[in-house]
Amino acid sequence: MKLSDIADNAGSRKKRMRVGRGIGSGKGKTSGRGGKGQTARSGVRIKGFEGGQMPLHRRLPKRGFNNIFRLDFAEINLDRLQEAIDAKLVDTKETVTVESLVKAGVIRRAKDGLRLLGRGELKSKLAIEVHGASKSAVAAVEKAGGTVKILAPAKKEGEAA
Repeated sequence: MKLSDIADNAGSRKKRMRVGRGIGSGKGKTSGRGGKGQTARSGVRIKGFEGGQMPLHRRLPKRGFNNIFRLDFAEINLDRLQEAIDAKLVDTKETVTVESLVKAGVIRRAKDGLRLLGRGELKSKLAIEVHGASKSAVAAVEKAGGTVKILAPAKKEGEAA
């Protein structure tokens, strides 16, 4: 077998249909768009229009609201923290903070703070500063001989004190 013998399977690549190129092509004149009117034009299509019937997005009731003060925390589970300790990314002698975890590449960004969750188990003794923690996570850290300090959530920009 030579490099020149290599080819695609027959029919695996299909040329795109060139529209508006004469009657003989089968897609000439109106290019498969029917007659005149809004739908024959480019870039115009009424989103959600159902021919005069009340559209679905108006038939369904409105529900809920967006809380503008909601804080979005970065989350870390105990097993992920233990993996980082085993890989020597986190120093157990120093206090573990959001900044140290971001710097070590354990979490991508700090967001509005860090929340410690209780999946997995922690074998190492460590002091950690977080903005929130589940009861099971706090219990697991204290069982391993460590401490959890809960910080006040970081204020968002433009928020009243």
